[in-house]
Amino acid sequence: MKITAIIEDELIEELVRESGAKNITEGLRIAIKEYLSKKKIRDFSEQMVAEPLEFEYGAAYLREQNRK
Repeated sequence: MKITAIIEDELIEELVRESGAKNITEGLRIAIKEYLSKKKIRDFSEQMVAEPLEFEYGAAYLREQNRK
């Protein structure tokens, strides 16, 4: 997809430099992928806080089962 965006030159230069990208397109691709990855992790963490995992068996029960 081809887009036009107005972004400050200094911000783009810093992005390319810090990401180690070869060009602006690669820098933007890296930045977007990293942002989306962190967003997914943050959303999953919030979901885990809202709905924590519940374990049916405790450590003592599992140790007993392993000894059999």
